[in-house]
Amino acid sequence: MPNKLHFKLATPEEIRRTLCDRLKALRLRQNLGQAELAAAAGVSRGTVQNLESSAQCSLDSLVRICAALGAVDDLEPLFNREPLSVAELERASEPLRKRARARAKHEP
Repeated sequence: MPNKLHFKLATPEEIRRTLCDRLKALRLRQNLGQAELAAAAGVSRGTVQNLESSAQCSLDSLVRICAALGAVDDLEPLFNREPLSVAELERASEPLRKRARARAKHEP
């Protein structure tokens, strides 16, 4: 069994590469060629090729490819952390922010 990459300790490139390797493995388990996946996802074959070889694509392409592979449900828990502490529970009950707070201007 291959070593599992711990994302907390990984570089962005390592995380991208791991996720793209997983998508490629999923495509191969479904016995799909790159062109077949591209057609099902509504992206070009070059997009799938680029994703698998250099771990680069747009967020839109990633979602389309995940959907075509039947893996879109795997995206649902992303960035949807359950509050862990009382402070996080309190912050979770506050209205969602639409933008960051203004930073204080430093005067010389």
